[in-house]
Amino acid sequence: MSNQNIVRFNNTNRQFYTELKKRVDGYFRENNISKTGNTNMYIKTVFMFTAYFVPYFLITLNVFDSKLIWFLLATLMGFAMAGIGLCVMHDANHGSYSKSTKINRFLGFASISIVGGYSLNWRIQHNVIHHTYTNVHEHDEDIAPPGFMRFEPHAKHLWIHKLQFIYAWFFYGLMTLMWSTTKDFKQLIRYNKKGHLKTANTSFGVELTMIIFSKIIYYCYMLLPYFLIKEMTFLNWLCGYIFLHYLAGLILAMIFQPAHVVEETEFPLPSTEGNIENHWAEHQLRTTMNFATGSKLFSWIVGGLNHQVEHHLFPTICHVHYPKISKIVKETAKEFNLPYFNKKTFIGALWSHERLLWKLGRMA
Repeated sequence: MSNQNIVRFNNTNRQFYTELKKRVDGYFRENNISKTGNTNMYIKTVFMFTAYFVPYFLITLNVFDSKLIWFLLATLMGFAMAGIGLCVMHDANHGSYSKSTKINRFLGFASISIVGGYSLNWRIQHNVIHHTYTNVHEHDEDIAPPGFMRFEPHAKHLWIHKLQFIYAWFFYGLMTLMWSTTKDFKQLIRYNKKGHLKTANTSFGVELTMIIFSKIIYYCYMLLPYFLIKEMTFLNWLCGYIFLHYLAGLILAMIFQPAHVVEETEFPLPSTEGNIENHWAEHQLRTTMNFATGSKLFSWIVGGLNHQVEHHLFPTICHVHYPKISKIVKETAKEFNLPYFNKKTFIGALWSHERLLWKLGRMA
């Protein structure tokens, strides 16, 4: 059984979340709008997939017989890959893209498979573990990187961590490369041992078969340009493949890391009995930070994930609604004398993350 089961939140004091949920539900009811995606979401979906596949087909059909243009098109694919992850895959796998469970499951599976990942593993790590145990030592996998990096004050301190404020940014770019190669297999083995697959009403054999199938399809279409273009060497292909993934991984890390691993947020420890002192909703406020919410364009590009506070409180609400409900969340938190962390700029959020990396490298 997963050790996540031993952690319990103090859900006796639920006044804040009860009031907040009533107000947010009231907003959707009074304005007669759905909590899932709208026209804006569908336009964004078409835009992101077009931005990914148009460069792909231009490369595959060798419309521009130029190594430089191949590289530039791969760069566009890297940006679009991150956009698909942030703006489409994330909502679909949270079940907030559509009212239809089938559409959410299909789009969630397809959108992450296109970029080399596997939806069930992502949902377990992100929806089940991270969203429940945000910033909790030895429970939130998002703050449990390989040992040469340290994302929270309760993790073991090593001398090399003094340099992580420099080298962490290099390793962030490897995120989707790991998705497309080894990570899904390692996660599936781990989640099977912890009982997550049984909870998801599936089996190791079924999911392993699906992972292998999705990887075969992924590499078949990704390798197609190499086999079709005589002038393209394997090194040409490999450089483009690594670069587009590296760019996508770096962008994703730059959006997700400033949401939790920053100076402002807390990293609470459960008691010896496994209890967290706060209600789950208050815990989310204390462990999550917004950034650059004043920029409509930035919010559109990053799938509303600069509104991480709203997302963590209401993960099944589509991100296109976050700017509106953020006012409700902020006012309600203020009434209950609870924190609402928000950096005015994206650069400021990244700097807060960088400063925490520096501090964690020096504190034992």
